[in-house]
Amino acid sequence: MNKIAQKIEAYLFFQGEPVTIKNLTKTLDTDTETIEQGLLILSEKVHTDSGIVLIRYDDMVTLGTHIDVNDFIEKKIKEDLQKELGKSALETLAIILYQCPIKRADIDYVRGVNSQFILRNLLIRGLITRVDDPSDERTFLYRPSLELLAFLGITDITQLPEYEEVLAKLSSFKTETKE
Repeated sequence: MNKIAQKIEAYLFFQGEPVTIKNLTKTLDTDTETIEQGLLILSEKVHTDSGIVLIRYDDMVTLGTHIDVNDFIEKKIKEDLQKELGKSALETLAIILYQCPIKRADIDYVRGVNSQFILRNLLIRGLITRVDDPSDERTFLYRPSLELLAFLGITDITQLPEYEEVLAKLSSFKTETKE
């Protein structure tokens, strides 16, 4: 596999969500034709003997699981959903609740670690939703789901406990760490 296909595969894995061709060209600092060639090579590689597939829809691409392993993956997802949320998931959920809508990069910044898999878990559980970022087509914004708000018994984010105080602390944290 050539270097561009390797970089595409690694970037798609790292992102864990669909990205645009335009995003790939910008991120990998190359032209659309080179990206298309890399996608073709990657598609052929994963098509032959892999548990993952390259999924493409319009100008979006992502990695997904091969149909032959879907039963296994569904079983693992069900097992994961039966587990209680861990400390890191609760931490991420709190960040989203108090700072929504928020980019994954900002969540990662506050937590100090990559939150990709936690966000996936929260999305699967229906606790958060993901929407396009109107200011940057390459990213998404995360916000609490209506179901979560209903479960918490609130009708508005400002009804969260100590809402203003938590916002002030988060704002001060961001200011301190950027200096």
